[in-house]
Amino acid sequence: MRLLPLLFCLFPLLSSAAEPAARWWKGNLHTHTLWSDGDDYPELITEWYQQRGYNFLALSDHNILSDHDRWISIEKNKGGQPAFDKYLARFGAPWVETRDDDGVAEVRLKTLAEFRPKFEQDGRFLMIQSEEITGRVHVNATNIRELILPYTANDPNKSEGIFKAMQYVVNAVVEQRKRTGVPMFPHINHPNFQWAITAEEMMRLENDRFFEVYNGHPAVHNEGDDQHAGVERVWDILLAERLAVLGKEAFFGLATDDSHNYHNEPKKMSRPGRGWVMVRAPRLAVEDLITALEAGDFYASSGVTLTDVRRSKDELALEIEADPGVTYTTEFIGTRKDFDRTSTPVLDADSVEQRVTRSYSKDIGTVLATVTGTSARYATTGDEIYVRARVTSSKLKENASREGEFERAWTQPVVTGVK
Repeated sequence: MRLLPLLFCLFPLLSSAAEPAARWWKGNLHTHTLWSDGDDYPELITEWYQQRGYNFLALSDHNILSDHDRWISIEKNKGGQPAFDKYLARFGAPWVETRDDDGVAEVRLKTLAEFRPKFEQDGRFLMIQSEEITGRVHVNATNIRELILPYTANDPNKSEGIFKAMQYVVNAVVEQRKRTGVPMFPHINHPNFQWAITAEEMMRLENDRFFEVYNGHPAVHNEGDDQHAGVERVWDILLAERLAVLGKEAFFGLATDDSHNYHNEPKKMSRPGRGWVMVRAPRLAVEDLITALEAGDFYASSGVTLTDVRRSKDELALEIEADPGVTYTTEFIGTRKDFDRTSTPVLDADSVEQRVTRSYSKDIGTVLATVTGTSARYATTGDEIYVRARVTSSKLKENASREGEFERAWTQPVVTGVK
């Protein structure tokens, strides 16, 4: 009986010892295959990521889940005969199933349930069912269980229609999560693709915490232009307005591939390996990954690797894994509580207001400090609303979606106060 008090004292230590230490897991949350408008078979795409050190992959085809029987023409698809030849050479018959349908040679696309056992490895590689819900806006749903179709109402006010389209999809994902008990989340894709979404439309959203601060597709205008705010500028506007004005939660920034092209096309195509997230979690399990993502315990990257990120109300600090001969600059970016809250519309040459993100004060998203080297720390002073970090490498990005792109990493914001 005397052992019982000792055992009770030791129980927390034993439980703690049984818990695996949190580590970084690399993954891509936005990927396309022949199930929609990608140009390769899902098995070959999955193998590409697995062989390059990724730990998890979400296949997110447009308005479809790979959960049913589907045959496609071997020649008349985006990959065509060359993709099929690679597929057959790699996996062979009987895995590769073909048929003749009234003179048309067809191949059956494997479902996720069929091919995921070929690749998933406990503690090494995980596949996540996802969907890019595509209509007037594009919203990804990660770890979705049931297909969700986009908002189709034709609203006379375009801006209001864009907001409703986003909120409709976000609500559908949240409802499915509550009903099924399965962790899943929505994220807003490439806001500047076709200049579809403004900061004002996105800042009103409820129950969404994520958007793409970096997307590897060459047509999504990450950097903006003379009339349109870049996506990072949009992020700072969202953070300042949501936290200090609207009383809403912060947005977290994801980096994704949005990959469509897996063969030998020019660099301008939407290639894999351009953007990813590094998530810190104890286990490679969907539940653990989503818990960490929703806590902001991850960073987005287009090439820079961080070995540690420390986020608290008192500091934001990071450590960088350096490449030989490469230098790193960390900018701590934030908005202070006394920022100028005025904004003005963007006008065209005829002084007509444009449906684009408004022009906001330079007080929003200012560089609070700059640090060179592989270790950087910012101690909060109490007058910031939030602080985030952007690390820029001196190394030009290989497989870049645009000329002159340097490798980067983005931490999630530390919310320090809103009054």
